[in-house]
Amino acid sequence: MRTIAIVVLLSASLMAQASPAANATSAAASASTGSSARTNELVVPAGTKVPLALKHAVSTKSAREGDSVYAETTFPVVQDNRVLIPAGTYVQGRITHVQRAGRIKGRAEVLMHFTTLIYPSGYTVLLPGAVENVPGADKTSIKGEEGTIRQDSQKGEKIGTVAQTAGSGAVIGGLSGGGKGAAIGAAAGGVVGTAIALLSRGNDVKLDAGTTVEMVFQRAVPLDPNRIPPPVK
Repeated sequence: MRTIAIVVLLSASLMAQASPAANATSAAASASTGSSARTNELVVPAGTKVPLALKHAVSTKSAREGDSVYAETTFPVVQDNRVLIPAGTYVQGRITHVQRAGRIKGRAEVLMHFTTLIYPSGYTVLLPGAVENVPGADKTSIKGEEGTIRQDSQKGEKIGTVAQTAGSGAVIGGLSGGGKGAAIGAAAGGVVGTAIALLSRGNDVKLDAGTTVEMVFQRAVPLDPNRIPPPVK
């Protein structure tokens, strides 16, 4: 009986000594796995800019909030000799604000956000992307950090319409009634020109299919390394 008790005590002592070593080995293995996972993780940094080409036209004349936006990357994003986003990757977004130009004041503007990357393989990544620049559109500018696309002001054009119409009225009045007729004609022409300027709405923002749009990542986006092509050697 005493022999059995001694054996039990020795076994318990050996197990107690082995336990810390096993725990240490397990912790080391876990740390090594975590470190390896962090090393293999791929991340597209915040602020990364990606050139896109619109797949369809967008216009403030017909667009509505909630409408989808479809585009395609035109140049790859590369990091450490590895293509993170290849050219030809589809990008989907949504229009979140539309405003048409006013007749007296207010410019046309449209705001869109990009929400999804779809790789040629079908791998899909959610992202927060905004418009950084629209180098492919004429007479537009970017307003605010969210990337609202705004039509340039037409104030000078409307003043030109009034002046041109007044000048035409002065010529007609002068031919029919001399100096006095010219003055009356200019005044009448000015009134007509002002009416035209006030009744005509400003230009819409119009982005044709194929327009180049520069998208910027608003935060870092992790990628699954197993779904991305291996590095170029």
